[in-house]
Parts: sequence; C-alpha cells; structure tokens
Amino acid sequence: MTETEFEFLRFYLKQRSGLALTPEKRYLIESRLTPVCRRFGIATLTELVGTLRLARESAIGTAVVEAMTTNETFFFRDRAPFDLFRDVLLPQALAARAATRRLRIWCAAASTGQEPYSLAMLLSEAAARLAGWRIDLIGTDLSTEVLEKARLGLYNQFEVQRGLPVQLMLKHFEQVGEQWRISAALRQMVDFRPLNLLDRFDQLGTFDIVYCRNVLIYFDAPTKADVLGRIAAQLAPDGAVLLGAAETVIGITDALSPDPKHRGLYRHGAGKAALAPPALQSMPRLAMR
Repeated sequence: MTETEFEFLRFYLKQRSGLALTPEKRYLIESRLTPVCRRFGIATLTELVGTLRLARESAIGTAVVEAMTTNETFFFRDRAPFDLFRDVLLPQALAARAATRRLRIWCAAASTGQEPYSLAMLLSEAAARLAGWRIDLIGTDLSTEVLEKARLGLYNQFEVQRGLPVQLMLKHFEQVGEQWRISAALRQMVDFRPLNLLDRFDQLGTFDIVYCRNVLIYFDAPTKADVLGRIAAQLAPDGAVLLGAAETVIGITDALSPDPKHRGLYRHGAGKAALAPPALQSMPRLAMR
C-alpha cells in the first residue's frame, strides 16, 4: 500500500465514519482490510482502493467502514456509569418525569448491545416503580452487522462472563448450546437502529439520558465538537449525557458542561436546568439482586 493509497483510506474513513486514523495506525488498515479483500475476491489493497474510488457507496465500502470500526464492549463496562444510572439518574428522572411518566434513553455506538441490555437489566430491577411508565431505550450503531447480533441477544461464554454478575446471567439469560441468549423480555425493551454519528439526529427525538461512551476517542476535535453539539440539541433541558472515562467536553464544546458531582456526567451548558437533586432524598436505593 502506497502513501497515497493510505491517505485516501484515511480520508475515506474520516468522511464515512468520523474515524481519524493517525499515521502510526497504518497497520490497522492492513490487518483489518485484508480479510475484506479476501471476502470480495479482491487481490490487493491497491485494487481495493481503486474499487472504492470508483464506487464509494457500495457493499464493499460498507464492509471497509465496518471492518475499521472498533466494537469493544461488555456488560456493565466500567461499572460506575451504571451505578450512576441506578442510584442517581433513574431516581431523579422518576421524580422529574412523574407527570408524563415517560423516559427516553439513547445508547449511541451501542455495538453488540451489551450497554443497552445492561441498562435494561437495571430497569427490570426497578419494574415495580416503573409500572405505567413508557420507557424508550434506543441503541444505535453504524454497523448493521453488530446491530444484528445485538437484536439476537446471543453471546458466547466469554461475553456473558465479562462484566456480568453471575446472578444476573442466571436470571436474564438462557443457555442455547454453547451460547447464552438474553431473555425475550429484555430484547423487547431495546429498539436497535442503524445510525451514523455523522448523520442528523433529529429523527430520533428528544432524550432524557444519553450514553455516548468510548466512541469520541476515535474522532478528531472538530468531529467531537460537532457530534456533542448535535447530541446536546436532542437532549432535554434537564437531561444528562454520559461519556467514556477517557472522554471530555472540556476544550471541545460549551454545549455541555461537566456535572460537578459526578465524573463522566455532563449536562447542558450554563443557563439550562438540571434534574433536581432533592428528588434523591425521597427515593430508596435501587439495588441489583
């Protein structure tokens, strides 16, 4: 692969997915796109680049983007964002949305579904308090391949053991051969949809809570600012955004501001309301069983 071909692929991936590859990541292109070449009967990366130049909107182009997308995820990843949901955000939302009895949650870059299903388990634990509520839990991802796996809710032994407490595995999963399928009740709680974070979000509606974790690290600063600004535009005035541990809005955008009490939690910038903290005083702790 020549330098010109590498630069073309960097530009192609940036335009199609927001992925900003640095020169030292050249090895990733070679290792991840070689299987794509074999899959489509393409002899070399040079030939692949030529094909992409001729037809950028194609099955091959989609395969290239999906191959370069990192889909690292697991149940209750980093734990703290889920404890925060259980102990802070959900109790606050139950108080703040008592009149409408509707809660909308978005997991952006949901990958194979472990993040939204983790939230679904916590919502299931709070089922008694949510009786009569409408809960919209939406998971989106660029890759149609990982979304299909998410909809199936079928995971191998390693995937269910990674981050998932054994009591929740036994409660919410059934063994299917050598794999484990999450219960139909939880699968029905999550609406998985294809969405490129570079595209418009307005068709999704307004959300009370947004999880956009461990995806912005792959974008450059202007793309991060653009995505965060558009997320803020879809966020309720008192809504909350959770980013990954290595991600921040500081120095990138003023559309969102860090919550002073909770690391990784962000609210609208100055002048917007926040969910009332006093609501916590009357809400019992939601415990995982």
